[in-house]
Amino acid sequence: MNVDILLYDGFDELDGIGPYEVFDYALGYAAEGSDGDGEADDDGRAGRVRYVTLDEREAVTASHGTRVGVDGTLPDPDADASPDLLVVPGGGWSARDEDASAWAEARKGDVPRALAAHHAAGTRIASVCTGSMLLAEAGVTDGRRAVTHASAIEELRESGAEVVDARVVDDGDLLSAGGVTSGIDLALYVVEREFGAGVADRVATVVEYERRYEVAA
Repeated sequence: MNVDILLYDGFDELDGIGPYEVFDYALGYAAEGSDGDGEADDDGRAGRVRYVTLDEREAVTASHGTRVGVDGTLPDPDADASPDLLVVPGGGWSARDEDASAWAEARKGDVPRALAAHHAAGTRIASVCTGSMLLAEAGVTDGRRAVTHASAIEELRESGAEVVDARVVDDGDLLSAGGVTSGIDLALYVVEREFGAGVADRVATVVEYERRYEVAA
């Protein structure tokens, strides 16, 4: 499974870094065959997880000031390197930060256009926190079951999404998680679906995270 996490200036650290760590552990454990069915790639892992941006750059600055290195740019939807799962973090939406935030990216339009293109091409997309609002701006959540951070729930509903009261919502090719730490639950849910409960439980144990199973599927 290849996972790309789409970063931009002002994204919330935990929205992106939490799922990254879960997937990083899981892709290593799955390759070891924790459930007896791991298949390793040339790097001895069951896929890749990367931080990507739309434009070429070395790093982005997150909402609390952390500088995060970038692994590459998001491939075109029809490219061989296109991800199996594209994760979209939120950050700064309700503060309406016009310079560095999910709100700023929604106004610029480049991220929503990229998300719409990947959705149309069949890429499975997962949002964390107000990353759902970027999907809403792209029209991806229209008529779809989804959730976002509590501060943006009414905006998500007004955008045309069917808001579900759950920590994680699985609507097929569209996954969404509520506020901040729920991204860890979303990632563990995906890991269990892809690689089995053994791998997911092992990851939860190593990061000392008590899983919350509030998933609306």
